[in-house]
Amino acid sequence: MVTFTARRSEPELVRPARPTPVETKALSDLDDQLPLRFYESIVGFFKSPPGENVKPGKVARGIKAAVAGALVYYYPMAGRLRKLPDGNRLVVDCTGEGVVFVEATTDVRLADLGEPLVPPYPCVEEFLGDAGDTRDVVGKPLLFLQVTQLKCGGFVIGLHMCHCIADGFGILQFIKTIADFACGELIPTTLPVWKRDIFTARMPPSIAHVYPAYKPFIHGLQCTGDDVMLSTPPESMEVQYLFFGPKEIDTLRSHIPEQLSKSTTTFELITAVMWRCRTLALGYGPSEKVRVMFTLNTRGRSINGESVVPRGYYGNAHFSPMVEVTVDELATKPLASILEKMRKVKWDTTKECMKSMVDLLALWREWSPFGMDRTYEVSDTKWVGGKALKFGKAELVAAGTPHAGDFTSKLISYHTKCKNIDGEDSTVVSILLPKPAMEKFTKEMEIWLKK
Repeated sequence: MVTFTARRSEPELVRPARPTPVETKALSDLDDQLPLRFYESIVGFFKSPPGENVKPGKVARGIKAAVAGALVYYYPMAGRLRKLPDGNRLVVDCTGEGVVFVEATTDVRLADLGEPLVPPYPCVEEFLGDAGDTRDVVGKPLLFLQVTQLKCGGFVIGLHMCHCIADGFGILQFIKTIADFACGELIPTTLPVWKRDIFTARMPPSIAHVYPAYKPFIHGLQCTGDDVMLSTPPESMEVQYLFFGPKEIDTLRSHIPEQLSKSTTTFELITAVMWRCRTLALGYGPSEKVRVMFTLNTRGRSINGESVVPRGYYGNAHFSPMVEVTVDELATKPLASILEKMRKVKWDTTKECMKSMVDLLALWREWSPFGMDRTYEVSDTKWVGGKALKFGKAELVAAGTPHAGDFTSKLISYHTKCKNIDGEDSTVVSILLPKPAMEKFTKEMEIWLKK
């Protein structure tokens, strides 16, 4: 695998191109949940057309100017988070101080990074700036962005974004606005919407309709602290990436009834199988309860004909349905049984359920943090590279959440879209486990990937 070092400029603050409102904005209770107080890392690789001669520094200068233009519309991103004196709540002071921008160059070409370009991306840390302590979000820039010019004319955008301000879809919406401005547009194609009050807790709160699997955690009753995933130090963990092309997906589908197979998504199928294999590899006792938690995006979702979130909303707009079973049930019941439980909890995400979950998250913010024992977290980020994104003539060819930056967030398995060696659309999934468990997990997966 290729190794290299990026030559970086000194970090500089990029402010909005025009004066913006000086005000304080409240976060939603989805934004301000304790698990999201960190910087999420994303990298995107862009390929320039063959034969195009790109002068050094031209791309970075153009993107930096576009960032300044985009911040006029996304001006809260140029502010700073502040903790209110009462309780544990954060707000955004819209000060216009700016975001951190770094220009970098390297002598490698896009082709040197791998063909096809898939995780783990080589030397991915070289494409990311320094955000300091990724769990310290108060009083710091909310975005750290680095643009790295490659020898072939392509470039890489790497960023650390404070998760309290935007979720993955919101970050992508912001990046698309930067691309709009870089291509000469005068206003964003999609105008941003703040409206964080749509996910604000009620007074008084009611948690009557939370997902059933959350109820044992409401008072910390299931937090024994004996989960090997929470006690193993980072240096004793190992990350692997599993690739699922059409052949592998067909094999997994052969393990469930044909009628269910037609309606089961690739994400649901892979998640159910990996949850089972991961649980067996970690050696939990048969009567212990284990859980799978996955993200459910509410964008485009309607309840009683009413959209949950407005177009242009860039705050956190996802919930985390959770399924709970015993290890014995997960290991011995047909895969179809687990899939049906996962699908049911998604269908049960009603308006009342979402309101109760927002109330619960607001209550949890004032309690002592705790970990959810024996819980497998999964996030579908295939949409990051799912649509054509261009900066001028440069086209996005790969993107994802790298195994870099904040370590705690890497306990989550990310599903990323890619091409396999045959050029077929595929899914690559990260998995982080203690080293002794990884070998067992690999053997379990091999069983499922055989007809």
